[in-house]
Amino acid sequence: MVYFLESELPGSSSIYFALTKIYGLNKNTSVLICKKLGFSINFKVKNLSQDQINDILKVIEDSDLLLTQNLKKFKLSIFKRAVVTQSYKGKRRVKGLPVRGQRTHTNARTARKKRL
Repeated sequence: MVYFLESELPGSSSIYFALTKIYGLNKNTSVLICKKLGFSINFKVKNLSQDQINDILKVIEDSDLLLTQNLKKFKLSIFKRAVVTQSYKGKRRVKGLPVRGQRTHTNARTARKKRL
């Protein structure tokens, strides 16, 4: 089990799938990181050395991606800006209704549970 960027990467899984556990990294960026460092997609996390872990962290930091807490703060600021500007999305979000045009006649129960 390897722990970095506020995520636990399971040791038995491949590096390709383990990197997708980090909030903000998807499969495409995971493949790019593996190719840039010369790892096979099937390379296991438990076989990583400390130098390889440092290389992964260095590549992620150099890529200027918003990850983990920074990405969550950015998304929250977008939501709050919509509420403050009284946009349609902001009003729907405050009321707890679906924001993206879903029907509300029968299927809005789950949207009412979610709040900011």
